[in-house]
Amino acid sequence: MSMFRDLPAVADLIELCFADSMDRDGRRYIADMRSASRDNSFLKWASGMTETASLPLTGFVWEEDDRIIGNASVIPFRDKGRRIYLIANIAVHPDYRRRGIGRILTQRAMQHGWSKKTSALWLHVRDDNPGAIQLYSDLGFQEMAHRTTWIAKPDSLLPQPTTDIQIVTRHPRFWTQQQDWLRRLNPDVLSWYHPININSLRPGFLNWLYLMFIDMDIKQWAAVQNDKLLATLAWTMASGRSDSLIGATPPQGQVESSTDALTQLLIHARRVLARRATLSLEYPGGEMREAFISAGFTERRTLLWMRAEPATQRRSLRS
Repeated sequence: MSMFRDLPAVADLIELCFADSMDRDGRRYIADMRSASRDNSFLKWASGMTETASLPLTGFVWEEDDRIIGNASVIPFRDKGRRIYLIANIAVHPDYRRRGIGRILTQRAMQHGWSKKTSALWLHVRDDNPGAIQLYSDLGFQEMAHRTTWIAKPDSLLPQPTTDIQIVTRHPRFWTQQQDWLRRLNPDVLSWYHPININSLRPGFLNWLYLMFIDMDIKQWAAVQNDKLLATLAWTMASGRSDSLIGATPPQGQVESSTDALTQLLIHARRVLARRATLSLEYPGGEMREAFISAGFTERRTLLWMRAEPATQRRSLRS
């Protein structure tokens, strides 16, 4: 891929292939690609940053009939000091599918990563795309995480169900339990891509000062029954970034009423955050599904995060 020539065509292809699942951040991503293609100063800077900036500056395209009909981006990241690559934007024009183009592009992207002595290659794929999942498995990728993004519109008129579960401001005494639940639900294996600053939710004056310094706004609530913590929910918004919800619940079945408690918290957030455009929350796939649906949230997408390590290099090349 030549960023000086191909960015607009690649943006068009990605938009065509993923329009049905593209959220606000995805649309902004496409707009940024098109804007970058018109910014000569950015392109000159980016040409020297292809192996350091976590941006889709490197990749491979498939050209046919004088146009780009396939793409695979290769994006560098760092994970605890080690270099890894995310293979992203694997897209083939609908008129050219089922010809092995996606496989060849993925293999070429993998070869690039291995040639750079990466410690691991990553990609993500929707869980309702069994053909792609099988392809990546055949190439040596293994599932490492299963994550669902839920979204809902705020609604100040939404009724809060009558229940003996109380929604209160998160008290400092709940922090230890909340922290344990957050670490369970947000595995460190994906922290290189989607870091959640759990410590930003920590109670205390010093943390409050820190949040003021970085211009981050946080609201936190707890669902309590007979003074027993059932679930927590936090809303965060940092300057220049979209806002999101961070939920924390025990393993399903461990605490009675935790599903109902999360439902109550989500409904409460929809009521009190009425001025926000959209609320979103990411959770392990399949977990607390009933709570999200009961609270009026819709599943945006569920992604399988898959990883290949150097031991799979020969296998992928043989395939």
